This record gives sequence, structure tokens and C-alpha cells, in this order.
Amino acid sequence: MKLALNLLLSISLILSTQAHARNEYKEFSVADAMALEVYKNKLGGEVKFYFGDTMRAKVVKNMGEWPTLKKTNAFNKTDEYACQWALLSGLLSLKKRALKEGGNAVIIKTNNDHRAKSNSDVFECEIGNIIASVALLGTVVKINR
Repeated sequence: MKLALNLLLSISLILSTQAHARNEYKEFSVADAMALEVYKNKLGGEVKFYFGDTMRAKVVKNMGEWPTLKKTNAFNKTDEYACQWALLSGLLSLKKRALKEGGNAVIIKTNNDHRAKSNSDVFECEIGNIIASVALLGTVVKINR
């Protein structure tokens, strides 16, 4: 019994020194994510989402800025797939906030480590070994359509 326990401890020590925590930032296409059918179905058309400087409509009223941090299980998923799910969760949260505040649009920035980045082409995602997260900063506005 003691031998088995020592062997098990030795193996776990060897494996733990080889295991490296993964923590990196990657960028993925906003257009690819927004084109997914699940995004269209879940987000609907009540609230419009604008990344970077893509909004051309006139802002009638600014309701404020709202942060979100959404995480998803990244185990056995591609980085892009996991990050797209985390992004969708963040957008759904901001949609709910926009409707609550009386807005009909949200201007999106990524906000990992409180570094707000405005980009119309890509969103940033933090990826670890088992968790992917997307931090967003959304400005809820009312626009003329």
C-alpha cells in the first residue's frame, strides 16, 4: 500500500511539473461570429451591435457604459468556437441591459484586463487550458433607425 502511494505521488509530481497553465490572448473575426446562425437566432433584431467605429446612425441618447465578463468551458473545443460562445454570452447580457435602459443599440469594445480596445474587425478573447473568456465594454445608446 505504501509503495503504491509513493508511486502515485511520484507520478503526480512528474506530471504536475510538465503541466503548464495556458493563458493567452487571441483575436477572432467579428464578422465570422456575427454570421453564425445561432447568433442571429439568439440576438434577434431588437438591439443592433456595433463594433469599433462601424455605427453610422445618429445617437439620440447615451444611456451609459456597461461592462461584461463572460466565460465558457473551453475543454475539448477549438479556441475560436469557445471564444465565439463567450462573445455571444456577453452580447446577450448587453442586449438585456440595452432593453432595460430603453436603448436600441450597443457600441462594443473588448475590455480584457481593463484595456478597452475598439476594433470593428476582431474581438479579443483570453484563453486558458479549460476556460475562455471575453470581456466587453458596451455603450448603450438610442439611435434613429
